[in-house]
Amino acid sequence: MKTKMATVALATIVAAGTAVAAVPASAATATTAPTRCHTADLKAGFATGDDAKPDMGRTGRQTQAFIWFTNKSNRACTLSGFAGVDMVGAQRTDGTWSLARSSKRPTKITLGRGDTTDFSINLLPVARSTPQKKKFVPATFLVTPPNETKHFTLKWPFGGQILKQDGATHPGTYLNPIGQ
Repeated sequence: MKTKMATVALATIVAAGTAVAAVPASAATATTAPTRCHTADLKAGFATGDDAKPDMGRTGRQTQAFIWFTNKSNRACTLSGFAGVDMVGAQRTDGTWSLARSSKRPTKITLGRGDTTDFSINLLPVARSTPQKKKFVPATFLVTPPNETKHFTLKWPFGGQILKQDGATHPGTYLNPIGQ
């Protein structure tokens, strides 16, 4: 009976708009930890500075391209893991190639408002003279932040061709975790 009365009394106070919650002093001053970044929180693009451009003329040896994420939201957020990256080819025979992940271990990165981080993609360029069936010509990249389902569509700005290894167990073209 006492429990029922207390519930009725509390409901009356809440309905009157005078409910007061008891909060421990330690909880009142604690800040909440940032939650993960969502696609809508971010901007993305290829790093195109001279020191960031992949050397697509360096055939037969790996080079790297970098994709950045910038937090455009008004809150801090975190990224951890691997982005999803699908390359869409320019040739009729290319199709779409979902890049494999490296064996590197991801770390958690906190991005404050306006902060930027990136990740690298190792690429294995080939010469123009390589037979068409052995080369992939990138046109656009569909880049999905970790743990998200919506992607960014980025136009490939660097030209060149990549050795087509979309079915390989250990391809020469693969991606690294966020921040690496």
